[in-house]
Amino acid sequence: MTHIIRAATEADLQHLYEMAKSTGGGFTNLPPDRKALTAKLERAAAAFARGGDEVNDDMFVFMLEDTATGDVRGTCQVFSAVGLKGPFYSYRIGALTQHSEELGRTFRADILNLSTDMEGLSEVGGLFLHPGERSGGLGMLLARSRYLFIRNHRNRFAEKTFAELRGVIDEAGGSPFWDGVAGRFFGMNFQEADEFNAKHGNQFIADLMPKHPVYIAMLTDHARAVIGVPHPSGRAAMRMLENEGFAWENYVDIFDGGPTMTARTDQIRSVREAVDAEVRAIDDKLGDHKGGEKRLVAVGKMIDFKVAYGWVDARDEGIAVDPACAAALGIEPGMTITHVARW
Repeated sequence: MTHIIRAATEADLQHLYEMAKSTGGGFTNLPPDRKALTAKLERAAAAFARGGDEVNDDMFVFMLEDTATGDVRGTCQVFSAVGLKGPFYSYRIGALTQHSEELGRTFRADILNLSTDMEGLSEVGGLFLHPGERSGGLGMLLARSRYLFIRNHRNRFAEKTFAELRGVIDEAGGSPFWDGVAGRFFGMNFQEADEFNAKHGNQFIADLMPKHPVYIAMLTDHARAVIGVPHPSGRAAMRMLENEGFAWENYVDIFDGGPTMTARTDQIRSVREAVDAEVRAIDDKLGDHKGGEKRLVAVGKMIDFKVAYGWVDARDEGIAVDPACAAALGIEPGMTITHVARW
């Protein structure tokens, strides 16, 4: 059985919709709304088809497909640069220190500052894997395929990349952070605001969100406790981001308070360590308990870009790959492919 990552097409609408219904809320990049998902697929098609070699307001959507059955089991997204056609808001955690001579005391207050610091940065997001497939390294295949796409289309992406992790959502589908901060100003609950944002964008944040700093000490205990904390289902994703070189620099999502992780694009581990090589042979002696090393293998550009796990071995100043990987990705001797270690 071989799974591949491939570009999404308009025929994937139903697949995306079924996955969107399974997210459990708080997943802005994958709303359970056919109209919004159709718009995403149309935008992705335009991005894949666009000529030029510069950063633009592009969004790319990819699907995880089981080549044996044709079933689609996951998805992920990459944004070339956010905030080019509208504000992109985050909260930045800062501090204000004040001293009283009369009391002889210094007070330090942690503060949430509304920020557009992420504007112009690339974003990786929209990753969803079917619960029945969360083993065998498929989550890693989805996540890291995005970095190989960025590497092989480097001029289309910014100097810095970020990822927003979903924050803590309670059993009722609400957000303690939203209830403690923005919900006081918007007259809508978290689910309503998150759905509105997914469908219509976040201009309403610019219209209604107070611009003054928010003192964290004035929030409820529940709201304070979840600032910068990922949803339990996102802890593995956070570890994968850290392994790639992403770090939390005190930015959080304005809706649920989840952490925003950032990295220099060229320093992302998969971008930095991936190499190109010419395929010299398709070798059926490669594989589990046979020989070679299991790696991520990528081929193609834009709409033809694909990634899969494959067995790779050095061969005559190039490489050999196993037949299953070659068949899944359409690899033939003489082609140049990109590969990186699986870790």
